[in-house]
Amino acid sequence: MKKEARNKKGGRVLSIIGTLMIITVIILCSMLVLPGFFGYHMYNVISGSMEPSVKVGSLIYVRAQDPSEIKEKDIIAFYGSSEDGSIITHRVLENNAVAGRFRTKGDANDAEDLEPVEYDDYIGKVTFVIPYMGELFAMMSSMQGKIAAACTTILGALLSVFGSGRKE
Repeated sequence: MKKEARNKKGGRVLSIIGTLMIITVIILCSMLVLPGFFGYHMYNVISGSMEPSVKVGSLIYVRAQDPSEIKEKDIIAFYGSSEDGSIITHRVLENNAVAGRFRTKGDANDAEDLEPVEYDDYIGKVTFVIPYMGELFAMMSSMQGKIAAACTTILGALLSVFGSGRKE
């Protein structure tokens, strides 16, 4: 009788672990996919130019907004030099709607950016920042991350099914 009770308890534990693994993958993948449906782009912060406001490794959500509506002190994302295709996130010092450009500066930088940001290079306004999550989402977006998510889901399903079988 004790062995049977242990098997049921072990089955429940396996089933719960499997279910939690599947739920975790669903939540993480939802955070990657769903914002796109609402017009958000996500980026992993890899430089410290906006610290302490936006830490290295943060996940930022950027949403396109009419550049003329951007105000002083808003944080925006924009394309850096056309050669490297980098995306930069800095704070707006001035929005010159007549000239169609922003003056920007990284919070951690001593001086403002040398070149103004043309409206053509503007991507959108940073609307949400999740510290420490950028690297995780960059990894999950890679091929290895997708394979890991698929394997975790399969393992979770197997644990859940195996655990259910042990409960009965």
